[in-house]
Amino acid sequence: MARRNLRSIGASSNQSLDEQIEDAGVVAFDFDGTLTTRDSFTAFLKWRAGKRRYQLGMVRLAPAALAYLGHRNRGKIKAAAVREFLAGASREAIEADARAFAEIMAPRLLRPDAVATWRRWRPRRAKLVIVTASPDIVVAPFARGLGADLLIGTELAFDAEGRATGGFSTANCRGPEKVRRLRETFGDDIHLEAAYGDTSGDREMLKIATEVGYRVFTEKP
Repeated sequence: MARRNLRSIGASSNQSLDEQIEDAGVVAFDFDGTLTTRDSFTAFLKWRAGKRRYQLGMVRLAPAALAYLGHRNRGKIKAAAVREFLAGASREAIEADARAFAEIMAPRLLRPDAVATWRRWRPRRAKLVIVTASPDIVVAPFARGLGADLLIGTELAFDAEGRATGGFSTANCRGPEKVRRLRETFGDDIHLEAAYGDTSGDREMLKIATEVGYRVFTEKP
């Protein structure tokens, strides 16, 4: 799964993953709040739904929001939002909407200083990886635009007809799950050359990096 994503985003299909890893170190960036100024998934849902539909959806999500105050499980409230706004939508429609959203919103969401740091790693032949709790289907167009070598994110579940079920096919990619997914892709002994994040959900990923960037990006478009 991760190898397929790597090739589709920017790597040469003529190179194996192991050969690419040997080229240089791996540098991991969180997406929301690190590369961007705010949560991209919430912004996508609001943009896609439109003002009235989004407001109605938020009213319907009030019970889930109240429940979150008790369980503090971000995955559960994110799943509730997926059920409310994306259940039944086809994969193709969500992908098309994500591309349109990224084209419009990338200049408004991406932090200039974060993008500048991202670009400074490229001449050093680093493997640039985005590791995000947001659905990878939404972040993928941004990742392609940045020239990411790999995108690791939370994955939406689709039924046999390719329609969103309203759930996820992976665990919420946050906290220890970020490191687990990195190890699944690069091996158990993975050590990051650098990692950048902005919340407690990035703590475990930052711990396996030589260069740690915590809340270092502050610029707004």
